[in-house]
Amino acid sequence: MEPRPYLKKIKIDWDEVKDADSYPFSIPAIAAIDNLEFHPDVTFLVGENGAGKSTLVEAIAIAMGFGPEGGTKNVRIQSADDLSPLSKFIKLEKSFRRPRDGYFLRAESFYNVASYMDETGYLGGYGGKSLHARSHGEAFFSALTNKLKGNGLYIFDEPEAALSPSRQMAALTIINELVNAESQFIIATHSPILMAYPNCKILLLHENGISEVSYEETEHFKITRDFLNRYPVMLKHLLDEPNS
Repeated sequence: MEPRPYLKKIKIDWDEVKDADSYPFSIPAIAAIDNLEFHPDVTFLVGENGAGKSTLVEAIAIAMGFGPEGGTKNVRIQSADDLSPLSKFIKLEKSFRRPRDGYFLRAESFYNVASYMDETGYLGGYGGKSLHARSHGEAFFSALTNKLKGNGLYIFDEPEAALSPSRQMAALTIINELVNAESQFIIATHSPILMAYPNCKILLLHENGISEVSYEETEHFKITRDFLNRYPVMLKHLLDEPNS
């Protein structure tokens, strides 16, 4: 019997939304959500800045019981006052199996999680060393390698922000190991390296809603491929002065 997906799909309870023209409900991709289904292994949320990726993963994480700034469900910190109300209107459809592990890994607020870990003194899940005693990338990677145990639901928001390309490739290996250990991932990302993972669904958030796309259809793949294959021409086009 398949243990996943732990989270099958989400809906927005539009009957309870008082003002659908207000933020974040006015974001086209958010406004288009009816039944948003997730892959049993990995679902990527991709799109331009402002498309609603981080807003959506934050709302899913909060609806699943995580704190808005990340960490395990035991980490309850909130330093910002601009929390989106979206999570209050999300309806979750979960399977009958519950994950035994879980983590919300959020690049922009991981510093606050690291500070919380130092204050509580609970560093066993991070290799026994203060996360602030490492570079941001090393601390982020330590969470991937030490904290995530498998049989889990893991929600990531732009994890590539702290990882070099080689560490992003290493992260693919870790993700695959955790998938094989009966885990499910929901990841908002701009990384063409991460979204190359084969057992996945890629959901593109755009100005007309949300569409499922293949890896090769993403702009992340196309632009990166074209730039690397023709970077002298691309640089000339980008950097030369007009009419020069």
